[in-house]
Amino acid sequence: MTSLQPESGASPMRILMVSERFAPDLGGVAVSTTRIAEALVGIGVDVEVLAWSRRLPAGQMETTGRDDPRRPTVHRLGRFGSWDATLQHTMIALEWLHGQDPFHAAWGHYLVPAGFAAVLFAESVGIASTVSARGNDVDRLAFPPGDFARLQWTLQRASVLTAVSRELAGKVEVLLGEDQPVHVLPNSVDGEVFVAAQEDGVRERLGVRPDELVLGFCGELREKKGMSFLLTAFREIRQRREACLLVIGEVRPREQSKLTEFAVESPDAAERILVTEHLETPAEVASCLNACDIVLQPSLWDGMPNSVLEAMACGRVVLASDAGGMPEVIDHDATGSLVPRVQLGALGVAIEEVVELSDARRTEIGAAAAEHVRKHFNAEVEAVALAKIVALLQAD
Repeated sequence: MTSLQPESGASPMRILMVSERFAPDLGGVAVSTTRIAEALVGIGVDVEVLAWSRRLPAGQMETTGRDDPRRPTVHRLGRFGSWDATLQHTMIALEWLHGQDPFHAAWGHYLVPAGFAAVLFAESVGIASTVSARGNDVDRLAFPPGDFARLQWTLQRASVLTAVSRELAGKVEVLLGEDQPVHVLPNSVDGEVFVAAQEDGVRERLGVRPDELVLGFCGELREKKGMSFLLTAFREIRQRREACLLVIGEVRPREQSKLTEFAVESPDAAERILVTEHLETPAEVASCLNACDIVLQPSLWDGMPNSVLEAMACGRVVLASDAGGMPEVIDHDATGSLVPRVQLGALGVAIEEVVELSDARRTEIGAAAAEHVRKHFNAEVEAVALAKIVALLQAD
C-alpha cells in the first residue's frame, strides 16, 4: 500500500474534503466520497469532511469520528432553504474549522457546489485545492450562463484537477482552454465483497418467479440513468419472455410519478418491477447483483458508476450506454456490451441479443469483466493515484 506517512516529528498532511453527501447518505457521491476519504486516511493523510445535511436544523453542525484515527472526522452542516444561504454559512464553518487546526489543502468532491466552496475557501485562506469531476456535473453546468461562470471559475482556480474518467477529463480540458493537466482518479471496487457467487436464495426472497429472466439495475433509478428507456425496453422484453426488473436500490421520489404512469399503461410489466429499497451493506448489494442475469445501465449522462464496476466484479454481463467513462471499462463483446446513447430506443433489441448468447459465452464475458475490474479498478491502483494527487497538493 502506498504511504504518505510523515517523517518523525513532522505534521501529517491535513485535507478538508467538501461533499454534498457522506455515508450513510445514499447515492454514488456518498459512496465515492467515503471511499476516497478513508483511502486517504489509509495512506497517512489527516482528513476532515464537511457534508451538508437536511436532517439537521439549518446552520447547525454535528461532528463525528474525531476519536478514531482510522477514519476521517466528519462534520455535517444543516442546509438552509437555498444554496446561496447554505454556501455563505458553509464558508463561515470552513473558516472556523481552519482556525481550530489549519488545513494544508481543500478537496471538493463534485464540481458545484462542493468544488466551488472548496476552491473559494482555499483561495481565501491561501492553501492548495483540488476538485473532482464525477458524473454529469460538467454537462449539467456547462449550459446555464450563471452556472457556467461559477463552473469555469472553479476549474481555473483549483490547484489540481481530477476527473473520474478520461472522457470527463477531456471535457474539463475543453472548458478550460488552457494547458492544465486533468488527472484521472478512477473509482475502485472491493474485490473481496464483489465476487461471482452462486445464487443463494435471494431470488426467492425478492419474489422472483421460477424461470424469469432477471434484468438488474443498481443505484437510484432516475431519468439521468435512462429510466424511460429502461422501462420501455423492459415492456418489450416482457412481450417475448417472462422477465422481471430488479432495482437494487431506490427510485427517486420525483420519479415515482413515472412509475405510476407506467403502471397505468403496462400493469402486467409494472407488477414485475421489484425494488429492494436501500440496502445496508455492500454484501447485500453483491448478493442481489449475483441474482441478475444481465445488469443494465442505460445512462444518458454518467461518470464511471460504481454499480457497473461492482456488477462486472461479480461476473455479470453488463449492458450499458456509452455515457461517460463506461467505454473505458467495457470492451464491447469482450467484457460487456455497449449501446450508443443515440440508439437507446433499441435497448430492448440489445437486451435480446445478449439473452440469445449461449450460457458459455455469457460466462466467458462475465469472467473477463471480473478479471479486468480486479486488475485496473482496485484499492491499490486508487491509492497510487491518490498519493500522486496529495503530492501535487503538497508541492503547490
